[in-house]
Amino acid sequence: MPQTTSGTDSAVRATTPPRRWFVLASLAASVSLIVIDGTIVNVALPTIIADLHLIGSQAEWVTSIYSLIFAALLIPIGKLADTYGRRRFLLGGLSIFVIASLLAGFATSPALLITARAFQGIGGAAVLPTTLSTVNATFRGPDRAIAFAVWGSVMSGMAAIGPLLGGWIATYATWHWIFFINIPLGVIIGIATIFTVPETLDPPEDPRLDPVGIILAAIACGGLVFGLIEGQSHGWFQPTAHHFDSTWPLSVAAIALLAGMIALGAFIFTQSMRGKRSLPTTLDLQLFTHRSFSWGNLAAFSIATGEFGLIFTLPLFMQISLGMTPIASGWILATMAAGAFLAGGLAAPFARRTHPATVATTGLALEVVGVGLLACFISPSMHVVALMIPLVIYGIGLGLASAQLTSTVLVDVPSAQSGQASATQSTTRQLGSALGIAIVGSALFALTHYFASTNPLQPEMNPQSLAQAAPYALWIANGFLVSGLLATLKLPRR
Repeated sequence: MPQTTSGTDSAVRATTPPRRWFVLASLAASVSLIVIDGTIVNVALPTIIADLHLIGSQAEWVTSIYSLIFAALLIPIGKLADTYGRRRFLLGGLSIFVIASLLAGFATSPALLITARAFQGIGGAAVLPTTLSTVNATFRGPDRAIAFAVWGSVMSGMAAIGPLLGGWIATYATWHWIFFINIPLGVIIGIATIFTVPETLDPPEDPRLDPVGIILAAIACGGLVFGLIEGQSHGWFQPTAHHFDSTWPLSVAAIALLAGMIALGAFIFTQSMRGKRSLPTTLDLQLFTHRSFSWGNLAAFSIATGEFGLIFTLPLFMQISLGMTPIASGWILATMAAGAFLAGGLAAPFARRTHPATVATTGLALEVVGVGLLACFISPSMHVVALMIPLVIYGIGLGLASAQLTSTVLVDVPSAQSGQASATQSTTRQLGSALGIAIVGSALFALTHYFASTNPLQPEMNPQSLAQAAPYALWIANGFLVSGLLATLKLPRR
């Protein structure tokens, strides 16, 4: 069984064949488990609503509480894992995730399901940064590029497979199996982790924690993600009439955004002051002096914003305007995953011939082309093949960009700080995904209602008006991808 080692020692030991690939397989499986859970629920949500008699706000919490808790805890857990052991936190996160999945599967009330989803978020927040930081701490040399390519491809591919798996389970089984399936998988992955993944930790010279920074980071990330997700539903400034905060001067989403921004400012200030006084910090702001880290995080933020704007728009278009079933739309979205997995095998050789940053730029360019083609040709009469080809192009670009961008962001980060750096990148992606849903989703609904209002015979949302609005939403998503492409041009290529 692996023993506790420093990040540097474990790097030497874990990269001796063939054990290194078992390490990577366990880490990739752990990522798959928690990434799929972020998207699998959406397709089956109508079935859950009918079975548990959820009201609108409860249905929103079922999907948003996972992302909220997940984002709020990434940075604090990443810092703690660096100090006390990454594998220890990974196994703890898997255990919490499995137990929470069991509770969610047996949930007979909205409150129990929402509570279980919150604990799933805690488990996921312990899994994601520890897997990435373990890759960063244990792989060196040519294997490092391959490891990051696999990790990134799994991350992007599994996000696209989630809706397909959710649609399949909702069609051929009960919604409970969306959660029950995590139990045997989580146990198997946990056992594999115990016997394959080395313990890595880099305790700081000063073992004291930064409790104020941990709390502020949680409030900042949680508040911003919650506000961005719930703004469309609760109102961006004034509350909508059908929610519990309808008598408040500001909506709960606006309050959360305000609290998140204040906490973020306070977090940056306190981390800067503690850094100058050589006190322990939750996030070392000196990380952003690395050009690869700062520009790479900006690119990752833009990619996530565009990606989730796209994933939000397409299922609605396919199911409402094209009349597809949930499982059929899931199969179409799975073509993105096929492209991402294909790119995973091409990314590492491409990076060795050129540079990881060049591969990321190429991937972003393909993403822009794919979404641009969709925006140009999307219509209610389009053939399914015309929908799939741009998605494959986009998926290949996503696989290239995500895999090599992850490697590039962390290339200058010391092993001792890989946990907090990995968590920062994951948090950046979470904020981008929430912003993508907020901006692109708001634009899609606003334009859909606008086009519907111009037809007096169909004043409400209808397939035709949604199809008219979809290209505009896709162009907005593509705008974020373009900004990510420009950010990758700033990455160092030494």
